Amino acid sequence: MTALPLETARTIIAAARAHAREAGLQPLTVVVLDAGGHVLAAEREDGASNRRFDIAFGKAHGAISMGLGSRALMARAENQPYFVAAVTSAVGGALIPVPGGVLVRDAEGALIGAVGITGDSSDNDEAAAVAAIEKAGLTAQTE
Repeated sequence: MTALPLETARTIIAAARAHAREAGLQPLTVVVLDAGGHVLAAEREDGASNRRFDIAFGKAHGAISMGLGSRALMARAENQPYFVAAVTSAVGGALIPVPGGVLVRDAEGALIGAVGITGDSSDNDEAAAVAAIEKAGLTAQTE
């Protein structure tokens, strides 16, 4: 697989939402990007606040832009705050360096997209993304 198909993006969103319901999470917003950073699919659950799309997009877009999961970006921001601030500016502000932005890799290890989730704690957002990516038969990269 060299691309992330729309139907797979929809599967990831459904699996993330199912995981959230099973885990009792707050309402989520899920954004799935292709490897070029383009939105394939997005959903905001009832009760999610109005700017959650921007946050989920920033988590996923930051991960794609830097080739690192947003958990790794958080560590980088702690160690190199000026660099991450500069990159955030360079990518138009769409970089949120907290867990919840997860890279998606195919069976061969090729980068095919990213998932950004927000709505609960960052750790829970990331856990929902990982569970959803794996449910779709793909590999999640958080670091």
